[in-house]
Amino acid sequence: MKTALLDGVTPAKIDKQIMGNLLLDIASADDVRQERMLIGVRNEDGDIYRLIGAAKANNYTNAIEELEDLGMVDELKESDGTEEGCDAIFSGGDVE
Repeated sequence: MKTALLDGVTPAKIDKQIMGNLLLDIASADDVRQERMLIGVRNEDGDIYRLIGAAKANNYTNAIEELEDLGMVDELKESDGTEEGCDAIFSGGDVE
């Protein structure tokens, strides 16, 4: 899976745990957007600051499970569509 920080947006306090729990390759935001499934991560201000791209469904599912294990909530869980180009958008979480 690939990930990118979005320029000019402050990362969430939980970002170190996200990067520690997921096996992610750093890429440009444009490269990440080319992946089949896209996960957005919001910071405490409600802005998407990180994109995570998954080429395969099992990678996408694993990423979602890891983010949920961190106490994060998928805002689009009950939705059939995308928002801001993302298939899932996570926010919140338990900072250690």
